[in-house]
Amino acid sequence: MKRIIVCLKQAVDVSQLKVDPATRHLITASAPKKISDFDKNALEEAIRIKEKIGEAEVCTVTVSSEDAKAVLREALAIGADKAYFVNDTGFQDVDTSGTACILAESIKKIGAFDLVVCGESSLDSFSGLVGSRLAELLNVPQITSVRKLSMEGDVVIAERTLEDAYETVKARMPALITVTREINQPRIPSLMMIMRASKKEIVTWTAADLNLPKEKIDAKIEVVEVVAPKTERKKIMITGENVAEIAEKLAKALVQEGVVGR
Repeated sequence: MKRIIVCLKQAVDVSQLKVDPATRHLITASAPKKISDFDKNALEEAIRIKEKIGEAEVCTVTVSSEDAKAVLREALAIGADKAYFVNDTGFQDVDTSGTACILAESIKKIGAFDLVVCGESSLDSFSGLVGSRLAELLNVPQITSVRKLSMEGDVVIAERTLEDAYETVKARMPALITVTREINQPRIPSLMMIMRASKKEIVTWTAADLNLPKEKIDAKIEVVEVVAPKTERKKIMITGENVAEIAEKLAKALVQEGVVGR
């Protein structure tokens, strides 16, 4: 039976982020959390592979310093068979290098695998580094930016998105791939799937369970500041006797500002 491991991140819902107008700092404390969108595509693709080949197990791995049980239950409801949750307060400030290290040790503890599937990036930090770092630590071939995926025996076939072309490549498993959003449309779990998820297993580990020394996951990158871009409105009101006159004035103003061409 093939084992597919999906790396999931509990990320801030960026569509509901607020900004402090005085400091331009992001207010994340009250922002809701969810499965990072690209990771949900990764999970959906793993489940589709399982449905196609039959004999397969889909496991998810999540690293967080906070409670992520709701995210894990959602993943199980969507179709994952088992969820592994690496939860430790010491993970609060880990960077991409530390995250990849924790994921690598977690996957090694889970055991043999055929495929690791990750989202190509996360919507909150958008670094796109964890997948590549993880492949290096696991010493497996990696295929990034995958938009189509299939398996033939012990070979994975992927179509990659490049800047101006598509590229089809093959790799012998075990391997790691990162997927783009266009690979699929994630399913919405039914009420029955949600009820079944409550009976599925969530395995929780800490840094101690993985024998991870602190210096191995200490952040190598220092984030100095994160602020929203400064925007100022000109507060120009366009008025006129009728709609046609207002539209003409608006068009001229947009051309003058360089927003549209002549």
